[in-house]
Amino acid sequence: MGDKYVRAIFPGSFDPITNGHLDVVKRAVRLFDELIIAVGRSPIKNQLFTPAERVEMIAELIDGMPTVSVESFEGLTVEYAARRKATVILRGLRSLTDVQYEFQLAMTNRAVAGIETVFIMTSEQYGFTSSTLIREIASLGGDLSNLIPAGVQRRLEGRFSQLRHQGK
Repeated sequence: MGDKYVRAIFPGSFDPITNGHLDVVKRAVRLFDELIIAVGRSPIKNQLFTPAERVEMIAELIDGMPTVSVESFEGLTVEYAARRKATVILRGLRSLTDVQYEFQLAMTNRAVAGIETVFIMTSEQYGFTSSTLIREIASLGGDLSNLIPAGVQRRLEGRFSQLRHQGK
């Protein structure tokens, strides 16, 4: 990478974070001087965990990774990247479907903000995993032990148990 310090952001909703996300983080650590996991607030997605809860979950998982941090943000990813002086946006790719959407987003971000996007293909065993699918399986009481960290699974089970008791 030369003498230039490279700070990357890995934006997403991470509701919840999955082993696929962690796989991308662990592989990205070798590529960048600093990586900020940026927990966004999506106005579109119906969110299960608050941004603060998601930051807390991720903070536990990255403990021991000195070049990785986590924080939440609101607004446009490119504006957040500029505020944090990040030169790269990191994105994970799972499938060909992701490529089309992510390619369009990367081209737009470069045109609008001059920021580069770096893609990391997720490992094969996580290629089908999404936070939406994880939430669906968890709501039905399915076993997610191969797809999410144990602490995240405990929180998911707790949240769905709480929601069932509230009658939602």
